[in-house]
Amino acid sequence: MRKLFVREILSSRNLEACYSLRRHEVRKTIRNVHTKVGNPVDNAELAFLTEMNVVTSMIFGSDFVGEMEKHRKDGTEFRDLVVSFGVVMGKSNISDFFPMLARFDFQGIRKEMEAMLKLLDSILDPLINQHVKMLSDKREAEIQKNEKKDFMQILVELMEQKDISISLDLVKIKAILVDIMIGGTDTTITTVEWVMAELLNTPQIIAKVQQELKDVVGVNNIVEESHLPNLHYLDAVLKETLRLHPALPLLLPKRPSQSAILGGYTIPEGTKVFLNAYAIQRDPQVWESPLEFQPERFLNSTNLEYAGNNMNYLPFGSGRRICAGLPLAEKMLMFVLASLLHSFDWKLPEGENVDLSEGFGLVIKKNERLLAIPAPRLSNFELYQ
Repeated sequence: MRKLFVREILSSRNLEACYSLRRHEVRKTIRNVHTKVGNPVDNAELAFLTEMNVVTSMIFGSDFVGEMEKHRKDGTEFRDLVVSFGVVMGKSNISDFFPMLARFDFQGIRKEMEAMLKLLDSILDPLINQHVKMLSDKREAEIQKNEKKDFMQILVELMEQKDISISLDLVKIKAILVDIMIGGTDTTITTVEWVMAELLNTPQIIAKVQQELKDVVGVNNIVEESHLPNLHYLDAVLKETLRLHPALPLLLPKRPSQSAILGGYTIPEGTKVFLNAYAIQRDPQVWESPLEFQPERFLNSTNLEYAGNNMNYLPFGSGRRICAGLPLAEKMLMFVLASLLHSFDWKLPEGENVDLSEGFGLVIKKNERLLAIPAPRLSNFELYQ
């Protein structure tokens, strides 16, 4: 399923073909912010709606999502659900250590998760059912036109094929969609919020970012993805943010296929192992002034990339199980941040300071949501339309 997802959604060709979709959603976000100039704006909410529309369009097709937007809520309900999933999944569960106690659910974790699953079903079931019906209605015409299939159509066709090695049903399809939709939004919106918080906490750095945007993009232009490879300082800011605030601080658990000795410790076969990227990326033996926000440390550095080849910097993991969504995440993070910082100046509400305290959960979020007030930077009003 991982290979299928990467091939059908995240290949270089497909990401290139979906550029107009990403551009449309980012420009829609900029228009939305422009209507709120002078008022506090929730940056994570902006990033969530942008990323969610991109991800769902890539799964269900842009035409289908456009039609669904007329009937659905603004996404707040689903975002709250995404946040809750991260918190519950990150809780320490006594039943993991004493399985005989699982049936008592002393902490209420099972009850809480079952309630969230019901809410998730109420959101996903209509999406899936309507999409399956739509596919059935237009399948013949689509075959004649030889149109490109969306990911949901591919999953449905695999489910209907009984003689293949991949066994799929609607429950498994929902599980796959949850992985993609939560994994594709939660970490991204968390990172956008941390970047904006760190920048608002260091005015001299945000000034450098905006000067770079002025030099590369210009004041009479809008940000395009073609500009992103030349935004070296913004890239360093993003990398430094992911060093201090990796979205998944313990990455995803590993299970060794055979027993091994590591650092003098025996790791039995099948043991669940967590890698503490959060601690590694703040290790004073590796990083100078590790707790300070210094993007310059990533400038002209050739061995500190997202590929996971340097074991001191692993925000997306490493090896065969590196984050499958990395190609899309990197594009969307840079595109959204560059557009927000190029189009607007940002400041905190009067009398407030930046809160950099961390919350609890599988994904480390800010303890308090970031609200910032935008002001137009571009003189040409038409650039906001």
